[in-house]
Amino acid sequence: MAIQGPLRELGIHDVFQLLDLGRKTGRLRITSELRQNEGTIWFHEAAVVAATIHSNPHPLGMALLRAGKVRQEDLTRARAMQEAGDPQRLGEILVAIGAISPKDLERQIRAQIEEVVYTVLGWSEGEFVFDDTDPDEIPAESSLRISTESLLLEAARRIDEWSYIKGKVPHLGVVPRFAPPSSDDPGSLSLVPFEWRILARVDEIHDVRTIARLLGQPEFDVARALFGLASAGVILLYDPAADSASMAHRQDPATMLQQGEEHLRLGDAESARLMAEAVISAFPDDVGGHLLQGRAWLLEHQYREAVAGFREVLRCEPTSAPGLRLLGLALVGAARFDEATAAWDQWLQLDTRSEEERKLELTVRQQCEAARSLRAGLKERHG
Repeated sequence: MAIQGPLRELGIHDVFQLLDLGRKTGRLRITSELRQNEGTIWFHEAAVVAATIHSNPHPLGMALLRAGKVRQEDLTRARAMQEAGDPQRLGEILVAIGAISPKDLERQIRAQIEEVVYTVLGWSEGEFVFDDTDPDEIPAESSLRISTESLLLEAARRIDEWSYIKGKVPHLGVVPRFAPPSSDDPGSLSLVPFEWRILARVDEIHDVRTIARLLGQPEFDVARALFGLASAGVILLYDPAADSASMAHRQDPATMLQQGEEHLRLGDAESARLMAEAVISAFPDDVGGHLLQGRAWLLEHQYREAVAGFREVLRCEPTSAPGLRLLGLALVGAARFDEATAAWDQWLQLDTRSEEERKLELTVRQQCEAARSLRAGLKERHG
């Protein structure tokens, strides 16, 4: 029997705890419409054993290659052995031919799984569905098992640490560059090998997210290392989104919106909002700018600001189906349930909805009923 629902009603941390308590075996899928992203996590008797995410779909072989753990010729040989009928998993073959040690393989698989889990644990909107599956259907690359409790504890620790890191690394779209030499005595600086690897990728082009991908390392670890390097004065960080925003009057709004959509897809609400504000400043009546701004506010849980953004969408285009639908979500976040249901009722009556919008009708009806139930419950509770 499937377990499913919106993350607004049952948070993703609660979902993990529920699966842990139930000693569940199966597949958990979490989709985020705002991020246009989807993560899939497999559990075996409550332990996490595999995970993938749409925004970073690299398979194990490519991840090992990017991280410099295996050579291309070894990877090609292992894949050829699989195609010839070897029933072993790719990682097992690589270990068997001596291309990688069992410890390094497990470390890489763990890092991949943890990065997906920590990413989806940061989502507070979207839908989840858990299906029981046969253990033999789980696409695990090894016998590695990670306890749900340890993942939740580490995720909480990372949230606390991010509050400090963001003082220098506000988002993953910032680009590091070397700081100019100081006229003072530079003294000495001791760096660990991981920091040297990061510095080797600093070219004033690649952002934090890209450097992490090129190194095959978790984004959090790269951001933390760059925080230390920036604090030590080794590098500076600049925000190309802010630079692009300042040039908005010279660009086509479609280009700006496309960049903003990419930021939003990657969960970088701040950069998306900068792009949206730049479009709105240069093109005040552009519906796309206001829609992007509202979605960015929604992603940051700034519901009052999101409501204002979607109201602007409807000012520019009163029959905007995305504007009405997302306005309802923002109003629910602001606990304005009557207004939310009114917005969704209006959305349901629109004849101009696109095919993509029509596919969401069941979800909107369910959200509408949930908002009515919440409003009725609050009225009953407060007399």
